[in-house]
Amino acid sequence: MKKLKKVVITGIGSITPIGNNVEEYWISLISGKNGCAPITYFNTKKYKTKFACELKNYDPSLFFSKKEKRKLDPCAQYGIIASEEAIKNSGINFFKEKRERIGVVWASGIGGLLNLEESISDYVNGGKCPRFSPFFIPKMLIDITAGFISMNYGIHGPNYATVSACASSSNAIVDAYHLICLGKADVMITGGSEAAITQSGVGGFNALHALSTRNEDYKTASRPFDENRDGFVLGEGSGCLILEEYEHAKERDAYIYAEIGGIGMSGDAYHITSPHPEGKGIILAMDNAIKESGIKYEDVDHINTHGTSTKKGDLAEIKAIQKVFNKSIYDININSTKSMTGHLLGAAGAIESIASILPLTKGIIPPTINLFQLDKNVDPKINFTPNKAIKKEVKVSLCNAFGFGGHNVSILFKKINV
Repeated sequence: MKKLKKVVITGIGSITPIGNNVEEYWISLISGKNGCAPITYFNTKKYKTKFACELKNYDPSLFFSKKEKRKLDPCAQYGIIASEEAIKNSGINFFKEKRERIGVVWASGIGGLLNLEESISDYVNGGKCPRFSPFFIPKMLIDITAGFISMNYGIHGPNYATVSACASSSNAIVDAYHLICLGKADVMITGGSEAAITQSGVGGFNALHALSTRNEDYKTASRPFDENRDGFVLGEGSGCLILEEYEHAKERDAYIYAEIGGIGMSGDAYHITSPHPEGKGIILAMDNAIKESGIKYEDVDHINTHGTSTKKGDLAEIKAIQKVFNKSIYDININSTKSMTGHLLGAAGAIESIASILPLTKGIIPPTINLFQLDKNVDPKINFTPNKAIKKEVKVSLCNAFGFGGHNVSILFKKINV
């Protein structure tokens, strides 16, 4: 059997509720910054939840012309911005590369929701537009971000989108990884974006009783693993990773953030929105990632959990982690960066992969903020990195992402010399 290629990360980019680039995002993470605030995009009078983690100081005119904005839903805008930062960060020169060996796998859980919402409302209610815009369908499509990224750089390699609800961008990273492993590409631009803080987005998740309604204390609403959590906080933004075949990266003397050591995927086959209560699918995903990596369970230093701040989800994940790691769980720093960013749905896996990779190079693990009283069903000896970042040498980091429909993904990142 042909030996699989080694895959490394050589570039990262992001736009998040706590920072509009990777540097701002990382500083906010280790500072325990909270990205939650009252919703400004629409009147929340009719809504149970009146807050979210919106982007701050975002001005699309700084990045796009009027003509370009007409073609791009915010979901695609965010993805293009994050990809541009990651490509620049990677130092890759497309003029020196075989562009048919460079591809894009992009993700979103929902896609162009604002465009869908506004266009239908305008048409039905006799607004400014008496007919649908020719951009209505393209702006709505989840794959369109991958298309724009490829067109912007003249990239001719594999190009498509993945959709698996809140595991979408983790699945995109996995697909990009596999394409390089199998020798189908040398470089892949991958990640995800989401822009679902809209009337239908908030209303829909409220109807599912999924969102926190802590309107009087919104700053502490996203509180994974806390006894008094009452649902997740909706976030928006994008994260991008440049994946590269190891020898290709070495040949161009690229900076290497980390290696993808192993991946695990599974299905719960249990419920459309709830995880298996014993975390059976989650166990499979983490087990498979660790076994593929060839490391020992006790070698894992850090787990960035899916940790959404929902009652069932948090408990299922912790049960699964306990089952997989047994007593070595007490030596692992566990955290949930959603406590700061909120839940970016299909983009969560991408920005949280960045938050899992940077501890390998920085030697700092971001905290789980708003953890005031640990859930009484959770072992108090487990280290959730509560409320304050800690300095620690990290050689292996695991990043979890799960989605409605029972989709589970675990990605293991490790220092290149591990």
